[in-house]
Amino acid sequence: MTLEQILQQIEDLIWGAPLLILLLVVGIYLTIVVRGVQVRYLLYSMRLAFSRHDDKAAGDISHFQALMTALAATIGIGSISGVATAIAAGGLGALFWMWVAAFFGMATKYAEAILAVKYRTVDKKGEMCGGPMFYIERGLKVKWLAVLFAVFGAAAAFGTGNVVQANSVSSALYEHLSIAPWISGVLLAILTGAALFGGIKSIGKVASYLVPVMGVFYIGGGTIFVLMRYQQIPEALLLIFKTAFTGQAAAGGFLGSSMMVAIQYGVSRGIFSSEAGLGSAPIAAAAAKTDVPGRQALISMSGVFITSFIVCTITGLAIAVTGVLGDIGANGEVLNGSVLALRAFNSIFSGGGMIVTISLILFGYSTILGWAYYGEKCVEYLWGERSVVFFRVLFTLALIPGAMMSLKIVWSFANIMNGLMAFPNLIGLFGLAGIVGAETKSFVKLLKQEKDANRSSS
Repeated sequence: MTLEQILQQIEDLIWGAPLLILLLVVGIYLTIVVRGVQVRYLLYSMRLAFSRHDDKAAGDISHFQALMTALAATIGIGSISGVATAIAAGGLGALFWMWVAAFFGMATKYAEAILAVKYRTVDKKGEMCGGPMFYIERGLKVKWLAVLFAVFGAAAAFGTGNVVQANSVSSALYEHLSIAPWISGVLLAILTGAALFGGIKSIGKVASYLVPVMGVFYIGGGTIFVLMRYQQIPEALLLIFKTAFTGQAAAGGFLGSSMMVAIQYGVSRGIFSSEAGLGSAPIAAAAAKTDVPGRQALISMSGVFITSFIVCTITGLAIAVTGVLGDIGANGEVLNGSVLALRAFNSIFSGGGMIVTISLILFGYSTILGWAYYGEKCVEYLWGERSVVFFRVLFTLALIPGAMMSLKIVWSFANIMNGLMAFPNLIGLFGLAGIVGAETKSFVKLLKQEKDANRSSS
């Protein structure tokens, strides 16, 4: 049995029914606990994300920088390659299950951020430290589970935030510009090392400039390209909803898929893209300058909407309206990952794949920075501040071999690590749901008081 087959079996085991059910159950339960906050306060959360400034509050970076750091890790390769691999394995119906996971994931992301800010602490360098390892230890009072999360989180940083990104970027550059993968790896290592050694303030500053530019570039360009095939959009949407419940028949090189495969890949890649439930994003939320936990929680929640309902949808629709699912590449294999997305955009407009190539480079680099911060905080929790510099060096160097690894091996390893870190985090969220509910009630009361004060003053 090959390494690829072994990893695939482990991935199928971890992302089987138990984890998928746990993710959805926790998301549904938290949606009830916070009374559908993802619906009631979505517009306010978006406005808050781009306008709120609590510069005098405790924290290392602004609300906006915290959101951009989290989005740097989430609006990444998962939004392009992740969607493409989900559709290549589970059919177009996988996109519907990505939306379902994202809807409930918004409540999960909100809860993660509330707990991250509430239970955060300050390290010897004066920087904020927070995330699942802290709210599991300090809130749930289960130290071993917190340690388990930190171990899996550090490993996931090398999978999700390192080799997957490097591999997808190098694949796109090789496909479009014929740049050797090892050269891509070296360039990424140099750029990453330059940003990492400035810490969260440096990462937050880079993200605050890079993420808006790359987001507008991909969303704007992708929307225009998809609208160029507007006649196919209704049929594509119908196919997405239909095959979500029936599976998709074989076509071209696509072997077909069942409803369960669509759910498995849709939810797992959806979680990979939005990170809701993984426990990674609250590590960035804990660093934000905020007066109350609920404020940052709403901002974190908005990130899921931007990532899954906007960016991922553009990628999925591009593949759907062009009918490239099942196409065969020059190597005789069925197109998958970033190469499938490239084919979709190129078929809409000659040279259209350049928008994917440029976005992959920007998305991949930003995701590397975001996950590097997540990983170093997990390492710091386990072994102290002195271990961070060793992590940064190792993380930076790992980008080079990551750029040259097999696509299937890379994705399987990343999904395995994602699943393993999700388990302790979801247990923590479920056990602390009462705290989330109490904090939400207090925050909603504060919002009403602020609204009344604004009315009286005007």
